[in-house]
Amino acid sequence: MARFSRSAHAPFDKRTPMSEKPQKPKTPTPTAATSPQPVFAQPQPSPDPTGFKTPVTDQSDKELAQIQAVPQTVGNAVEPILTLAQVYGDAGAAKVAAITQAGQIVFHSVGDTGSVKGPETQSLVADKMVSDFDEAIAADVPSFFFHLGDVVYYFGEAAYYYDQFYEPYRSYPAPIVAIPGNHDGVVYTGDGETSLEAFLRNFCSATPVVSPDAGGLVRTAQIQPGVYFTFDAPFVRILGLYSNVLEDPGVISDQGGTYTTLDQRQVEFLTTALKRIVSEKYAGAVIIAVHHPPYTGGSIHGGSPNMLADIDSACTAAGFWPHAVFSGHAHNYQRYTRTVNGGSTPYVVAGCGGHAPLSTMRGTYRTPYKIDDTLTLESYDDTDYGYLRVVVTSEEMTIEFHPEADGAVTKTPDDTITINLATRVLS
Repeated sequence: MARFSRSAHAPFDKRTPMSEKPQKPKTPTPTAATSPQPVFAQPQPSPDPTGFKTPVTDQSDKELAQIQAVPQTVGNAVEPILTLAQVYGDAGAAKVAAITQAGQIVFHSVGDTGSVKGPETQSLVADKMVSDFDEAIAADVPSFFFHLGDVVYYFGEAAYYYDQFYEPYRSYPAPIVAIPGNHDGVVYTGDGETSLEAFLRNFCSATPVVSPDAGGLVRTAQIQPGVYFTFDAPFVRILGLYSNVLEDPGVISDQGGTYTTLDQRQVEFLTTALKRIVSEKYAGAVIIAVHHPPYTGGSIHGGSPNMLADIDSACTAAGFWPHAVFSGHAHNYQRYTRTVNGGSTPYVVAGCGGHAPLSTMRGTYRTPYKIDDTLTLESYDDTDYGYLRVVVTSEEMTIEFHPEADGAVTKTPDDTITINLATRVLS
């Protein structure tokens, strides 16, 4: 039985006691302003643009083909971490809870989206990606887009972010996080912007504010802690690296003093992130994302063996190897299987996000095409723009390639691979 004090039952007396003076009403304490919240898509759909607001005019400028310094991470963190909950703001906890309850997460990934010839090819891919949000089952709806670099061309300038990023994804209703590609960081002689200046403003903002580069659109800047970082979401961790500004090869370290502008920070980051996976006994999918592909059979770009050696050194030091490696740079789709550390790992190149033209392979191959005892080209498509749709559960990860030519109503991928997270068996 609840007990009450006697005064709680006393009649309410409107009179002010003689011993007290009338109290001056307190000034209400202002409610603290809420922190800025992320916004992703325009409130209403709109037709695809037929041209650029700012046509690309820097094709003839000569790039400075020299390695650029890598910016420090927020707080100089060895392993900078961004979570899915953070990029959703106040809605993050509920979003993570819903994904966890559903038992799977779906996300998009592709690189080399910035188009210089006009918006058509990029819009075709972006529109098909948006069609993936029209699903009967909520668990099948993508939760984010992990961009594999080369957001804008040719020199990562702020002037091109509206046409090549904000406008194409104006209807994409989810967060977009990104690692920079070489074109996002490269500068030219007399360039008025420094390396990665616009990328940092649009993807590494302290808060989710509207960027001056958005041209009046509502998508807010991303809040990444650096150009390399761990992205932690339910069922999956993506370890993103920045492979610098050369056309070839990709570079993530000083490579024993070869590149004196750089240091070992990214190798230390990768080693630390992988060791944390081991120490936590993390059971989810682990993806390494880097713009330059370790392997490619494309006719324009080559692989990056020294960069791969740096990645391998981190994996060896940690005693853990990723379930998959994602890259862009080569303007087509390629999927390899690498046999390493007693297991099979897919290496996927998805540089077909809209930059025209696509690049052909060096030859015509009947797949699976065995390159050597450790590497097989399993599949490729050098004629279609498209993207990856990735589905991860507590037990497996499925990587799908969807060409835009299939249209919005086609949900069946043209290529797919499933990785058992525990056994590393591919199917």
